[in-house]
Amino acid sequence: MKFQPKTKGIILVITGAMLWGISGTVAQYLFQKKSFSPEWLVVIRLLVSGLILLLYAFMKNKQNIWAIWKSEHTILSLILFSIIGILGVQYTYFAAIKYGNASTATILQYLSPVLVTCYLIIRTKKMPNLKEITAITLAILGTFFIITKGNIHSLSISKLALFWGISSAFAAAFYTLQPRPLLAKFGSILVVGWGMLIGGIAFSFVHQPWNIIGQWSITSIFAVIFIVLFGTLIAFCCYLESLNYIQPTEASILSSVEPLSAAFLSVIWLHVPLGIHQWLGIACIIFTVIILSYTKNK
Repeated sequence: MKFQPKTKGIILVITGAMLWGISGTVAQYLFQKKSFSPEWLVVIRLLVSGLILLLYAFMKNKQNIWAIWKSEHTILSLILFSIIGILGVQYTYFAAIKYGNASTATILQYLSPVLVTCYLIIRTKKMPNLKEITAITLAILGTFFIITKGNIHSLSISKLALFWGISSAFAAAFYTLQPRPLLAKFGSILVVGWGMLIGGIAFSFVHQPWNIIGQWSITSIFAVIFIVLFGTLIAFCCYLESLNYIQPTEASILSSVEPLSAAFLSVIWLHVPLGIHQWLGIACIIFTVIILSYTKNK
């Protein structure tokens, strides 16, 4: 079946976003049902994905994968991106899943566009416009509903889940802002490939990849393979490929299916209870992403 270019782009970005969301729920299964540690899953995911991306860049695009190491300034920027950006966002996200659930972790990470917007407002010293104020208000309201279920006197998630979820949003904001010069010069596959590999090597000193913690079974094996291949590599490639057919703003809006897929699968598969206030919170933050994406496009 032959699709129109825009239809193809929409299918690709939705596929990538859904794979990201599903992989979060699969990680929750490994942490909470099979006793795997976030540390081991992070280090394996980064090392394997980084190596495959670099091999892909070398084989298909004929890129000189070592060119990125020729400048001291570039090296420092790459290391910061690898440790704070790639490793930071991976570990904080998985830790938030371990102490909470995939849907909450994913939606808290989606606060990162608000943090980016606030940073740019401060940096440019410009007053926020109405759309930015609306988006920030919605994000705060959505977070309130998710973590309190509408009751200001209690938390509906653990303090550790909240801490790691918010930390994931900050790491994702850094991941978005910091590598722009690197991406413009070397391309996303090469930068992210090296970022994952360096992050994996660095984290190997914290948790060795051969130190496996968890209960192995057929489902565990398939779950790990799914997270590394489908939830990382294929999802990433689908998202990048979609940008050849649709605008980045459209891709950002459509990728909002990620928290929805994580939430639905958590409820259906892992029987995570989500009440009306939490669904309302998810809706608020998804609308935040849509508003901010549209604003940046304008």
